[in-house]
Amino acid sequence: MSIFQKSDAFYLLAFFLIIIALGTLLLLLPASWQGPAPLNPLDAVFTAASAVCVAGLGVVDITVFSPLGLTIIMLLIQIGGLGIISFSSVLLTIPGNRLAIMQRNSIQSFYIDGVEYRPRRIVRNIIAFTASIEAVGALLLALCFRQAGVQNWFFMGLFHAISAFCNAGLSPLEGGLTAFADQTPLLLVLMVLIVSGGLGFIVLQDILEVWLGKKQHLSYHSRIVLVISASLILGGTLLFFMLERKQLLSGMDMVPGAWVQALFQSVTTRSGGFEVLPQSRLSQSSKLLTGLLMLIGGAPGSIAGGLKITTVFVVLALMFRKPDEQGDITLFRHRLTAETLNKGVVYMLKALVLLLLCIAALTFFEGTRGKSLGALVFEVVSAFGTVGLTLSLTPSLSAGGKLIIIVAMFAGRVGLVALAFPALGRRHYAISYPEGSILLG
Repeated sequence: MSIFQKSDAFYLLAFFLIIIALGTLLLLLPASWQGPAPLNPLDAVFTAASAVCVAGLGVVDITVFSPLGLTIIMLLIQIGGLGIISFSSVLLTIPGNRLAIMQRNSIQSFYIDGVEYRPRRIVRNIIAFTASIEAVGALLLALCFRQAGVQNWFFMGLFHAISAFCNAGLSPLEGGLTAFADQTPLLLVLMVLIVSGGLGFIVLQDILEVWLGKKQHLSYHSRIVLVISASLILGGTLLFFMLERKQLLSGMDMVPGAWVQALFQSVTTRSGGFEVLPQSRLSQSSKLLTGLLMLIGGAPGSIAGGLKITTVFVVLALMFRKPDEQGDITLFRHRLTAETLNKGVVYMLKALVLLLLCIAALTFFEGTRGKSLGALVFEVVSAFGTVGLTLSLTPSLSAGGKLIIIVAMFAGRVGLVALAFPALGRRHYAISYPEGSILLG
């Protein structure tokens, strides 16, 4: 089999590796950097990978990059944020290419229940949604930054709109967004952008069609995503408020200050990555809750990372509901097939194995340097979930630690999606093997 007959997952991985490489070369240009010393090549790779994988972690302060460098980072975020969803469609619209059966399966893995899956229309819809939402967000954020007296307020509004919608969490402001913790309108706009990017284009298109009267009801997938997303956001807000009300939130007014901060923490942990509350000052219980939300992530077919909420939903359904004779489970008047349940469990197991390998590798490099296991696990989960929150560990990573986090970001952003692609067709033979019995539990 030649390289041109590889699976779509192969091309997806190659595409992102090429973008990271090009981004690294551009960031290494003297015109992209304003630091007193040249940018370290490994730090350039880390920054490019963090932007393309929309992970939001940084080993260098991005405020040291020149306007050209910041523009490159912003474009890398945009390409990386949309690349996962649109890559397959763009590949299929190359003139002269016919739509193979295997490629149809890859496209339809992102579009279900009758939602549009024609490649050119997918690309147009993705671009239209992205441009519209980011344009409105950029305008509102620019006005907020202008009122706050921020220089280059228009560029800052555009950068943060793209970074928020793509769930990157990178900010070119001095000190990040911590100085804007009391700017409720600014935080609300950022939260709307983060949630919109984390719902997925399937759900956004479904909502739009219902709103325009083209459909009467949301699809089962969209209802599940919206209900679970709302539950995680509201539940996380309540728990963060209860855990931090007498600690990190103690100096704030209850309304709106403390509640807005708790809400923002709940939203940003699910792949947003913007830090308003210092993560290192959170209680241990809040850090555990943050790690759990980072691991769950957003919806499939979205820009958010993590295991995906529908995967967690399927696995929990299998844990608490007994399948019928066909191996199916009925929930909310719909049947989850045995194939769907099997895919969810296998996907989660593969993801957890990748996560544990990254944790073990980072512990090998950083554990001997006095770093706590909790901080290392938090760092890997943040990278793997493409969130970007850190306990101030990222800038102090060794060269080996940086490489492990780069791998974790790439695995969490690209590797998990590649695992979801259909495998290349294989020959199947009608052979019946004897049943194997093993003891469980």
